[in-house]
Amino acid sequence: MQKSIILFILLFLGNTIIPASFQSTSPTDQLILKVKIIGVKDGDTVEGLYYQLPIVIRLEHIDAPEKKQAFGTVSKKKLSDLAFGKTVTLISKGKKGNFDRNGRMIAEIYTNEKTCLNKEMLKTGLAWHYKKYSTSAEYAQLENTAHKNRVGLWADKNPIAPWNFRK
Repeated sequence: MQKSIILFILLFLGNTIIPASFQSTSPTDQLILKVKIIGVKDGDTVEGLYYQLPIVIRLEHIDAPEKKQAFGTVSKKKLSDLAFGKTVTLISKGKKGNFDRNGRMIAEIYTNEKTCLNKEMLKTGLAWHYKKYSTSAEYAQLENTAHKNRVGLWADKNPIAPWNFRK
């Protein structure tokens, strides 16, 4: 139900708030929204407010440590420091956006035209590149650099990927 309400609002209001700097050359290949971040659930999931409608957003391309996992709390705090209380720009694939099986919108989140929170989480070593769902060479390189420099969770001798921890 919530997903259908979100889609309805996005279809009718979404195009009214796209900043020129983020506009796509093809308006049907992505949805761009401005939302205020009102909550941080963990290192890869936030809650935003679009007009008066709360939307749960899953950061695309990354998977952060679970709360009970090593670096889980640190990852959540970093994302909170970067996003909480800020108005951000979401870029989600598809005209109506991209949603996962839990109803979360999957998107890249920008605090400004140059700062992508998804990439910042990888740069600081507080998330993995989620290769199961992303083939991005840029995200792979960001993870490799953090790993090479032993930043964040990569300082651990044997970091466990969240998808293995969940098993």
